[in-house]
Amino acid sequence: MELKDIAALSGKSGLFKIISPTKSGVILESLDEAKTKLVASSNQRISILSEISIYTKTKEGNTPLLGVLKKIKKDFANDLGVDQDSDAIELKAFLKSVLPEYDESKVYVSDMKKLVRWYGILSQNAPEVFESEDQSEKAADKTSGQA
Repeated sequence: MELKDIAALSGKSGLFKIISPTKSGVILESLDEAKTKLVASSNQRISILSEISIYTKTKEGNTPLLGVLKKIKKDFANDLGVDQDSDAIELKAFLKSVLPEYDESKVYVSDMKKLVRWYGILSQNAPEVFESEDQSEKAADKTSGQA
């Protein structure tokens, strides 16, 4: 499974595997043990994780979520030192250690809580996403291979 196969649904906690499209939306299955299936209609906000990035103060202006998740995995593995209930100061310090150039004016504490929650869900239920290549790695490989 890759991040392009996983979505967050507004108003629902957790993450969902995208099963298949329907005429009026998409069928999703929760990534938890329950494996609850539901149909998300086209008027619900669905965010595919591969399309999410974190605002930075770099020239690009953002960093893909997968890159941030991989950095967390590399630096912290399963002991983040914070959780979704940590206070704002701890969460900001955590994100600063992972992504020093994040844009503090655009990345909210609620976003940091989501990042920590999603990391826990993914590491427990879909650890293979950390092994997949992200789009920037693929683009770099294609560019370096051209003469």
